[in-house]
Amino acid sequence: MALPSVVSALFTFSLSELSAALASVYGIDGVSKTLTIVQSAAMLEIAHAVFGLVRSPVQVTSMQVGSRIIALFAINNSPSAQVQFGAGLMILSWAFVEVPRYAFYMAALITGDATKKTPYPLFWLRYSLFAVLYPTGITGEMTCFLAAAKDPAFLAMLGEGKESIMYYFIMFFPAIYVPGSPSMVMNMVGNRKSAMKKRFARPVPPPRGLVWPEVTEKNGKKSRSSTPTAKGILAAAIGSVNKEMGEKTLNLKNWRFGYVKFLKALVNEQCKSEEACLTAAKAGLEKAHSTFQFVAPDGSACSVAEAMSAKNASKFCTGYIKGTKSRSEAKLEIPYKDKNLSGDELKQQVNKWVDYGTIERSCGDAIISCIDNPEWLDLRDKYFVLLGAGSAMGPFLVLMALGANVVAIDLDRPHVWKRLINIARESSGSITFPMKEQQDTCKNDDELYAKSGSNLFTQTPLIKDWLLNLYEGKAFTVGCYAYLDGALHVQVSLAMDAICKELTEKRPNTSLAYLCTPTDLHLIPKEAHDAAEAEYKNYASKLYCMFIRLVSRGKLLTKNAMPPIEGEGGPFYVVNGISIAQGPNYAMAKRMQHWRAVVARSRGCIVSSNIAPSTSTVSVVSNKTFAWAYEGMPFFKPFEIFAPETSNAVMSAILFHDLNNEKSAVHPKQKLSNPNELFKWGSFHGGAWRCAYEVDSLGEASVLIYFSRLAAPYAKVAVAVGAIAYAKMSGMF
Repeated sequence: MALPSVVSALFTFSLSELSAALASVYGIDGVSKTLTIVQSAAMLEIAHAVFGLVRSPVQVTSMQVGSRIIALFAINNSPSAQVQFGAGLMILSWAFVEVPRYAFYMAALITGDATKKTPYPLFWLRYSLFAVLYPTGITGEMTCFLAAAKDPAFLAMLGEGKESIMYYFIMFFPAIYVPGSPSMVMNMVGNRKSAMKKRFARPVPPPRGLVWPEVTEKNGKKSRSSTPTAKGILAAAIGSVNKEMGEKTLNLKNWRFGYVKFLKALVNEQCKSEEACLTAAKAGLEKAHSTFQFVAPDGSACSVAEAMSAKNASKFCTGYIKGTKSRSEAKLEIPYKDKNLSGDELKQQVNKWVDYGTIERSCGDAIISCIDNPEWLDLRDKYFVLLGAGSAMGPFLVLMALGANVVAIDLDRPHVWKRLINIARESSGSITFPMKEQQDTCKNDDELYAKSGSNLFTQTPLIKDWLLNLYEGKAFTVGCYAYLDGALHVQVSLAMDAICKELTEKRPNTSLAYLCTPTDLHLIPKEAHDAAEAEYKNYASKLYCMFIRLVSRGKLLTKNAMPPIEGEGGPFYVVNGISIAQGPNYAMAKRMQHWRAVVARSRGCIVSSNIAPSTSTVSVVSNKTFAWAYEGMPFFKPFEIFAPETSNAVMSAILFHDLNNEKSAVHPKQKLSNPNELFKWGSFHGGAWRCAYEVDSLGEASVLIYFSRLAAPYAKVAVAVGAIAYAKMSGMF
């Protein structure tokens, strides 16, 4: 009824007529009663969100509905609010939002699919009208609050002398609209982005290759959820040495945030004896290999263990490129802060890192040994299998520069192989890689790139077969460098593990190489534990740290040094570097690498598995929160965040040391008090082991430090301007 007069006024291009038309909307017969009934009923939406009947966020829903109820209260009890333009603006905005929204919900109930099957015009209106109607609705609500605050009739609702109570009550809401409105708008922006993405997403392809097993959810539907399987694997590992703790792991409800407790329990159990450590590792791996499925192209499925042991009719061809660059004199160079360090200058920097606590002494000794033994860098007769050759943290560039023979495994994507092959051609090394067809059938480079590569997920058994028969008699060092986000990281890690298992068991003189993360549970030297204790005493008295601890009620800036664990050969000192934000899948993927490392070493393999530092790779700093935290972390001594080229070079140097120095802890001849002590030596942890606080408790504090540094110059200017203004007002000059 109100729409014709408003539209007519709109086309007069007269603000006064439009304002008058909007001001008359509330007075139309039946509007106030209908408005009260409909908006009061909307409070059910809050209840639906609270009880989980819908997936709407409780806080945002409460803000949206609650603000309307207060605006309704203001307009119903303020004659002044009823006859100003904002009343009509508010009512029409609500109507134009809600009518399409509830029509959309009705269509979703009828079609059974809110994302794909609702009529697109209705879908578009549901997720687009807010861009105009939220601002107009908020403007209308604000005018009602302000009009009511000036209306004697509204202010006198509680009686004479209590007008100020009603005034401050109604003026409270415009104050909270300033911070609250953007969150409501941004929530809808996020909803729109997500809905549009789902609407136009391609159909999910059928599962192929190495996949999470199907599980039955509580509602009876089948899915490939990672949680039940990951819990089962960890429970199998713990349960093999502590049945009761294994059952508790299976019964854990809040897996996303509760898994750390059970990883700690696993490490505690493994520290009891060498046998317990290896038993748990073997049980976890066996459970993973027997539980994960491998789906063939025809849709048939079996366990990963069965797929890896089966005979395969098809096989890869072999591609080979020899570099054209002549080999230069080998020397260890590490790029660091716009300089290439080598020789004595590099030794000095390594010792600075050791003294500061950024790396362990065993790590520093390994790098210096590599400097003193340049023959270790002669890689002309060495063969390195890189699973994930193009990884940002992998040693591909270093190996190519030193003339190594690299066997590269990476995705069958032309742009990947264009990069790898061109780097190889400009080097003194060589690259060998799987191909779909014979290399001599390629007419040009574009065909070569298109026919190269393999898929670790879908072709795991074929990659294993190809590697087992490649360069017979040559010793392989197999490095696991592929990385993906979320549940895919577990899949790719298991694929690499399945290949490593076969090679270490069936190909003599195979060694393994891993890059461990500092954000994990590790056994550490007593010196690192003592250093963390000393740093905690130092930082605990700093005002900033005391403030953060106070306002977070002890949840942030958690003490890093943990009580030692008793066991055969102990005590063992442990650091908890696990970051909850990275999730249980990341922790599971890394834990499987730990398990394979200790099992392979127990069987006589050299396993170079050293902790790499926090590194500013593109995948990490693309997450703004991590990027901000990285900027602030060096405030906490001895943290340092490294550039990818520095991390690649130092971790490669430690790898060369491990492969050549028989006295290194990675060699199976060297006796360890516990197999997990393999990760104790040669650590380039970037300060995580010796810092005062656990890595996961530093993030928020580090972000605040970063932004405070950004704001510091502006704060100084503000103080200076304020001082000058005060001086002038005081007549000082």
